[in-house]
Parts: sequence; C-alpha cells; structure tokens
Amino acid sequence: MKTKAKKIKKMVRKGYAKIAITNGNCCGSSSCCAGGASAEELSQIVGYSNSEIKAVPAGANLGLGCGNPVALASLRAGETVLDLGSGAGFDAFLASIKVGKKGKIIGVDMTPEMVAKAKANAKKGSYKNIEFRLGEIENLPVADDTIDAIISNCVINLSPDKQAVFNESFRVLKSGGRIMVSDLVLEKKLPPKIKRSVEAYVGCIAGASMKKDYLAFIKQAGFKKIEVVASDRYLDYPVVSIKVKAIKS
Repeated sequence: MKTKAKKIKKMVRKGYAKIAITNGNCCGSSSCCAGGASAEELSQIVGYSNSEIKAVPAGANLGLGCGNPVALASLRAGETVLDLGSGAGFDAFLASIKVGKKGKIIGVDMTPEMVAKAKANAKKGSYKNIEFRLGEIENLPVADDTIDAIISNCVINLSPDKQAVFNESFRVLKSGGRIMVSDLVLEKKLPPKIKRSVEAYVGCIAGASMKKDYLAFIKQAGFKKIEVVASDRYLDYPVVSIKVKAIKS
C-alpha cells in the first residue's frame, strides 16, 4: 500500500509540475474537461465571478478547481486560513482579501514548481499576509490548533490516504474551526480502464472515493455538523462535485 501511495504521489506531482511550468490546466486530458476551455471559462463554470477571477495575479488561476470554497467558507477579517493543495495560489489570494491585513493565509502544496509559482505570484501582487509552504496534505507542516478555517479545491480526491488528510485537518484546526471543501466523489465505481488511467488520476477522477466513504472519512476524523452544501453532476462519468462543510467541536 505504501509503495502504491508513493507511486500515485509521484505521478500526481509530475503531472502538476508540468501544469505549473506550462501554465496549462488539466484539460490537457480528455478526462478532465471537454472543449479546451480556458482557465477563466472553467472557473466561471464552477462558481467564480468575473470580479474574483480578475482580482488575482495573472498566472494564479490555472483552471484546476471544481468549486469555489472561498465563497462558501464565510471567512472573516483577522482569521488564519489554510489552503490544502494551494497550487498557483488562486484561492489563497481570494481568501487573503476576505481576512484582510490582520488575517493570514497559509498555502500548502507538495509540488515544488507550484509552490515556486505561487510565491512568485504573491510577490507580483505584493501580498503581505500569505505564506506558501512545501508539504503533503497527509502530513501538514502546520502546528496544532492554529487554524480558524481550512479550504481545499479539488485536491483531496488526489490523495491516496484521505483519512490522513482529514485527521491532519482536524489536528491543525482550533476548537470551533471549520473546513470547507470542494471536491469530486463517485456515485458508483469507475470502469477499470478509467481507474487505471494516469491522465484520469491527474485530472482528479481516478482517485475519487465513493461519496459515502468520503463523508465517513470526515466523520471518523472527529468533525461534527458535516453538511453537503451543494452537489452537482460532473462530466460524463459517475462523478459528483460536492461542497462539504464541517466543524471541529
């Protein structure tokens, strides 16, 4: 299992490093989206407004999300927010506007090229309240009980150990802290051909868990008041884009 997990992470890291370097999105794979839509068009489809898209530095939006967790997280001024799988920084930059100068955003990503790109975008946009860290979401480089809110956008489904991700999320959140996730889950099992596909995994499909299992991971970590805020059909596979909110009591 550990060997398989390492192989998956290596595969995902390589795929997203290529996306960071080429400024591409996951539409290089037919498993991700159809029609070769731009990052801006994809972001509008999953719930971002034009003003949000224009508010971030050029190159921060790579069109990799499946929702808008920032809009649903009800972030408040002065809060410390953690972005799991922060990529080039799109959601982190939007969150920084919500929390203001007295707040703080920490982005964690396991791909060095993405972290470098996010840091360059932060410098380009003169953001002072954002920090990007290289690390794995199954083993967060974040201290216990220090985070008010966690956001994540179409990333946890890529992890081979989703239970560890939610356990770590619970650990770093303060009492009363919350997690707001946009992610992909399955309504039924994928065909073996798709499950084995490297492109499908990098495109966020082959790594998706069954919906009931995904919600069970969150509950097992200790979260309460688990709410599926929205659920939408995604592509031509038995995949659903869900928005889940949960509280650390």
